[in-house]
Amino acid sequence: MGENQILVVNTMSSATAETKPFIVAGMPMYNEEETIGTVVTMALRYVDAVICIDDGSSDSSAKIAETCGAIVHRHRVNRGYGGALQSLFQKARAMNADALVVLDSDGQHETSDIPNLLKPIIDGEVDFTIGSRFINGGGGTDMPAYRRLGIKVITAASNLSSDLGIKDTQSGFRAFSKTALDRLRFDSEGMELSLEMLEDAHEKNLLIKEIPTIIRYDVPKGSNFTAVSHGFTVLTWAMLSLSQKKPLLVLGIPGMGLLATGAAMGLNTARGVSTQFDSIIGPGLSAIWIGVLGLSLMATGLVLQSARGFLRHLLVREFGLD
Repeated sequence: MGENQILVVNTMSSATAETKPFIVAGMPMYNEEETIGTVVTMALRYVDAVICIDDGSSDSSAKIAETCGAIVHRHRVNRGYGGALQSLFQKARAMNADALVVLDSDGQHETSDIPNLLKPIIDGEVDFTIGSRFINGGGGTDMPAYRRLGIKVITAASNLSSDLGIKDTQSGFRAFSKTALDRLRFDSEGMELSLEMLEDAHEKNLLIKEIPTIIRYDVPKGSNFTAVSHGFTVLTWAMLSLSQKKPLLVLGIPGMGLLATGAAMGLNTARGVSTQFDSIIGPGLSAIWIGVLGLSLMATGLVLQSARGFLRHLLVREFGLD
């Protein structure tokens, strides 16, 4: 009887081991020798493996990461944040990871928050979590006001195109389920990837949740991108995406404004017809072309919006493509 009990216990232990999810942490890495060792060591407390994507570093980052227990994949040249994440996703899929958590290698993200980001994914509640600074419980230590404002503007533009309602679209502290790893696809190699990934997840009906986290700005080496260059690149991508998804909004509103301006100029010009004929020719022509431009923008926005709706109906309803 005792042997049977031991057998049952051993079988249960084996089953538990087989069902335990395999968790991988991933870090894009570019000349981070000051911090990478600490981040890898701390992350390994919460995950089964750490992958570092050495994005063309010229220092000892890769050697230090390997010494501390990370798996290092090297890029010969610097491909950018998006390029590093593309390689990271490929490696995580090849390792058959059940979940991937992505964090910065400069020490800005608290590794102790890794379990918080992973829990909703492990529990099967969502496919994608974001460590957010802008929900209750989140924040940034000594976050510059201009950076906060820039993130708010980018987030507002992104939410207009996707209707996601995400409060911190620029957080690089993210976790993904196996389903998300298999389904997400992205092409951007720069920081605009942060938005492309969210939009792709939304289009593929992946569930997203924000988790409060604290991001530090007192680390030895912050982002490799300046706030201005980062903000301009990402905001440009957000506006282009918005123009593709909601052309009536992007073209129609400016068109309406131009039409109203042209009409106002035309009315003002008409009042002076009887007194100063020569002086009103210039303003009158300006009013006409501004009004025509406004009408053209509105018409273009309406046509593009209708065409997008028709194509989506054709692909989704007729061919079952989503």
